[in-house]
Amino acid sequence: MKEHKNIPLAVVQSIGFKTRAESFDHYANAIIEASRSGASLVLLPELHNQYYFAQKESSDFFSYAESIPGTTTDFYAKLAKENNIVIVTSLFEKRAKGLYHNTAVVIDKDGSIKGMYRKMHIPDDPGYYEKYYFTPGDLGFKPIETSIGKLGVLICWDQWFPEAARLMALNGADCLLYPTAIGFNPKDDTQTQQKQLNAWRLIQQSHAVANGLPVASCNRCGLELIEDALPQGINFWGNSFITGTQGEILTSAADKPEILYADLKLEQTEKTRQAWPYLRDRRVDYYQPLNQLHIDNRLLSLQTSLGEPL
Repeated sequence: MKEHKNIPLAVVQSIGFKTRAESFDHYANAIIEASRSGASLVLLPELHNQYYFAQKESSDFFSYAESIPGTTTDFYAKLAKENNIVIVTSLFEKRAKGLYHNTAVVIDKDGSIKGMYRKMHIPDDPGYYEKYYFTPGDLGFKPIETSIGKLGVLICWDQWFPEAARLMALNGADCLLYPTAIGFNPKDDTQTQQKQLNAWRLIQQSHAVANGLPVASCNRCGLELIEDALPQGINFWGNSFITGTQGEILTSAADKPEILYADLKLEQTEKTRQAWPYLRDRRVDYYQPLNQLHIDNRLLSLQTSLGEPL
């Protein structure tokens, strides 16, 4: 199997768009620019075809869902082939009548769909009512093999779960890529907002450190107001970034549209893991309790006293 040493990556941070047509036009131009700038991989934000509609529950928004392959994947397949670039796109997938997913699709340089990832962790919080729309993914945490390397694609809320990043690493991912849509409640004070942003960045840097992998997070930016949803909307905070294998920030954005560029140096993974051998020192023989939602020691003691099997 060919060893890949370097992936020139472009991360496209952008505002949201009300229509898919507007989104297509904007991201086509961004992808062309990224290709001309030397990128061989481009990462787009989560659900970038429209405004972030999950700010409220409405059956009207199921009209945004589409099949794979379909209109969006056909559009980006053509762009990938014309620009000799690998694209990670994101869409509202209609898998069957009444069955929908929040899905990322990886399209290779020849325009072929190399694989997809269905979001596993689905939030249900004020302004992020995704459980109304999306069924949790069933494809597991498996990197997608492309002409430039194995891409460990995860989506937004997945970025808060170290188990997802670790399983991607154990399955041979060369990098971790997070299409994202996350922002502030404009009613929160500045200090609260800064804590949220810092935590978001820190948790993803920790995945790079713990797994010795480069990480890229692509967020949208700007205020989005959905009628009859949160009256103040969501102010998507941008701040997309790319890290190296020890969590160091290689490049980052502010809260405005921007294309970030960095080379993912894949050969650094082995060097980092040799210096910081976390994978070597794992005690997998004692991690079985991680498969439980909660370790209830009181129940365990009761079962033991009653002589029940554990």
